[in-house]
Amino acid sequence: MNAVRTQESRRQRAPSKRSLETRARVLDAAEKLFAEHGFDGASLRDMARLAGVHLAQVNFHGGAKEDLFFTVVARRAGELSQLRMEALEDVKARGRPTVRSVLEAFIHPYLDRAAHGGPQWLAYARLIAHVSTDIRWRHVSEACFDPAATAFAREIAMLYPGGDHRKIAAALVFSVSAMLSLTTARWRIDALAGAEAGDISMEDCLLDYCEAGIRAALS
Repeated sequence: MNAVRTQESRRQRAPSKRSLETRARVLDAAEKLFAEHGFDGASLRDMARLAGVHLAQVNFHGGAKEDLFFTVVARRAGELSQLRMEALEDVKARGRPTVRSVLEAFIHPYLDRAAHGGPQWLAYARLIAHVSTDIRWRHVSEACFDPAATAFAREIAMLYPGGDHRKIAAALVFSVSAMLSLTTARWRIDALAGAEAGDISMEDCLLDYCEAGIRAALS
């Protein structure tokens, strides 16, 4: 009897489709405004207006502003980390990894989502940039991104036995910065290249740059 009551209670507590849709709109709106204006410049009222909900619904689905910020960062970080780890396992299954193959496993999943996942993933790039450059979000970065990043740093370290781990960490952080720059400032690249720009793969160019930097730092 108790088991039946527990199952009924869980069914009663399960969010409705409408509630899930409202939550998604709230998080999308928060993501867009946090990305455009940063944590301090984004207001809960503007999020409610953009999502088409009452302010109380933003509080209900997101909690306090800092909690909402963490939730917005974490929801795509989980998917991204899973894609990266799966790509790394594929690389290891094919044989001995290389610097380039490890970097590609780390970089490609994000660039693919940014290119094909819709405008929210582009907003997410700007949001990650906020998290990466503000020390007050260190706990967010450590919780959402460091587990996967540490696994990739460890893989690179295996390719350079005795290599300085601080250099490896620095090279990986520099690579992340370059990846975010490609996503958020591709227009700047086009402007500097001018009319004589060639038709090249920006992802390959990014991998060339990051691979060369890591090899130079650790060789």
